[in-house]
Amino acid sequence: MASELKVALIQTTLQWENPKENRKMFSEKISTIPSETDLIILPEMFTTGFTMTPEAVNYEEGESTVQWMKEMAIDQNMALVGSIAFKTNDKFTNRLFFVHPDGSIQSCDKKHTFTFAGEDKVYDSGNERLVISFRGFRIYPLICYDLRFPVWARYQGDYDVLLYVANWPEPRIEAWDTLLKARAIENMSYCIGVNRLGDDANKHRYPGHSAIYDPLGKEIVFSRNNEIIFASLSLQHLNNLREQFKFLEDRDHFNLEP
Repeated sequence: MASELKVALIQTTLQWENPKENRKMFSEKISTIPSETDLIILPEMFTTGFTMTPEAVNYEEGESTVQWMKEMAIDQNMALVGSIAFKTNDKFTNRLFFVHPDGSIQSCDKKHTFTFAGEDKVYDSGNERLVISFRGFRIYPLICYDLRFPVWARYQGDYDVLLYVANWPEPRIEAWDTLLKARAIENMSYCIGVNRLGDDANKHRYPGHSAIYDPLGKEIVFSRNNEIIFASLSLQHLNNLREQFKFLEDRDHFNLEP
């Protein structure tokens, strides 16, 4: 069982509704990442930007992106995770894919669609709580707006890392910073947040602020402008803190319903 998880966070500008160009751009960035890296984390809707018109893009691009992720994961011997606009059964979802280095795939859909932007009218929401086992770590991935809802992220004795991929705009970036840290503290877990950079076609600006916090809320890494950010997570450090403080043993117990 691995005791360290080496991660690379990629926050960058995105070409609006242009999966081919975005895949090309990410391929170039991924090619520079050191071979000892275990996991590469991409932003929310990393091939299109946060579009509310997914029908403007050929729906087959979703499958093409999943195949690209699979090829990259196998070629680099690293896992990739990020979300895309994905069409299935005549419905669109904001779907997160976690692709393992052997090419196997796990996925889940965004639980809380962003009604303020009309996401609920375009994309079906998910109700699956997916926890991924990867190289000794248990990772619970969520998408952007999910960050505002602590109940859905509630620790149930089953994960070590909370992971958020996002397109979180500049006017509300203080909430992003604050909530990432809060999710780490209240769940005594690592908390990773990967945002994007640049402007989109709707004139929303995204300022980065991708970060990782440890189980006590200590900042491990934070960046406004760096496009690729590296960090190493320690399972021993996590377990030592949980054993030392035992805050989670005093948590309230309740059932979560979709």
